Amino acid sequence: MIALLLAMGSSLAYGCADFLGGLGARKAHVLRTVMIAAPASLAVELLLWPLLGASFSAGALAWGAASGVASAAAFALLYRTLAIGPMNVLSPITALVSAVLPVGVGLLQGEHLSAAGLAGLPLALVAVVLVSAGHGAGSARASRTALLLAFGAGAAIALQLVFLHQAPAESGVAPLIVGRAVSSALTLAAAGLLRRRLGPERPAYVLSASAGVLDSLANLLFLLAARGGDLAVVAVIVALYPAGTVLLARGVLAERIGHGQLLGLGTAALAVTLLALT
Repeated sequence: MIALLLAMGSSLAYGCADFLGGLGARKAHVLRTVMIAAPASLAVELLLWPLLGASFSAGALAWGAASGVASAAAFALLYRTLAIGPMNVLSPITALVSAVLPVGVGLLQGEHLSAAGLAGLPLALVAVVLVSAGHGAGSARASRTALLLAFGAGAAIALQLVFLHQAPAESGVAPLIVGRAVSSALTLAAAGLLRRRLGPERPAYVLSASAGVLDSLANLLFLLAARGGDLAVVAVIVALYPAGTVLLARGVLAERIGHGQLLGLGTAALAVTLLALT
């Protein structure tokens, strides 16, 4: 039950981070936003070090670095995907793939679910798709390239979660620190190489830094949830992060919630209830 609550907290934090990061990216090039968010995220994890401890063993370093590379790849692929194709088609694909792969890894590693869990897991996957889907034109079609990028983004997100889960349980926040340092270095290097394409706009410092702080919190809650529960259950709950973004967009920006998204929120509530019984 505690792992489920942590996973729900992680999902909410990811959704809020995406919302704030999206607002920041509206004001300046997305790399300018990440140049603020990434160091802020790393700073939070460094502050957590004395509180939660960190053991920089070979396993923590290796899996943490791998998660950092996957995180940087996920960022690049996700924003490229959404830039060239319809979001209401591609976002559900990315979210679903990011959930399915860790579920498969968890089951292959011998995790077992109760009858309630076996019913709740597919419901949660359906909810991921419904909540992620926007209310844009249903006739919009994605190109083969956009679809491949969407699958790649989802796979990169999934690999980040799987790699963090593989890190030694006694390593504390070391995998998070290493992962964020690696992803920050890669992102800043990319920003340096593309600096002439970033435009003159100044980043939204508060929004960007807040997104980074929330992203760190989400990573921490996921790590704690995965250490205390089944990866298959935790990953699919975390993949419901678009629900937080949708609700914030409704409350802050007065964006309309589509009927499918409302159905997805209800399905998610039912799925979480069933998974709580596992």
